[in-house]
Amino acid sequence: MTDPAPPSDRPIGPAIAHGLRGRCPACGEGRMFARFLKATPACPACGLALDGHQADDFPAYIVILLLGHTLVPLMIEVNAALHVPLLWQALIWPTLAIILAVAMIQPVKGAVIAVQWSRRMAGFS
Repeated sequence: MTDPAPPSDRPIGPAIAHGLRGRCPACGEGRMFARFLKATPACPACGLALDGHQADDFPAYIVILLLGHTLVPLMIEVNAALHVPLLWQALIWPTLAIILAVAMIQPVKGAVIAVQWSRRMAGFS
């Protein structure tokens, strides 16, 4: 019987690190994104085709999950410790959530694309 999972020539750790920085998961040199969330058709450094990815809504789901698990406990603790007026909370928390979501979405999408490349998924065979 053969081993169903041969050793990968596409290590996942470095690929995710490159993806989080918005770089090509294969070489780590070329930029992954042409625009904010639009992947380049191919890496300018090594030529890896990046337009075959199928990240879809998964990066947004990860960002929502991370923000919810970070902001809700923070909101509870700040409210209990500082008794911030409701009007200020209505301004602070949504603004903070939007800023953090915008800051997180591109690195998370880069990491998802890198995982797909590393595991030969969604057009990266």
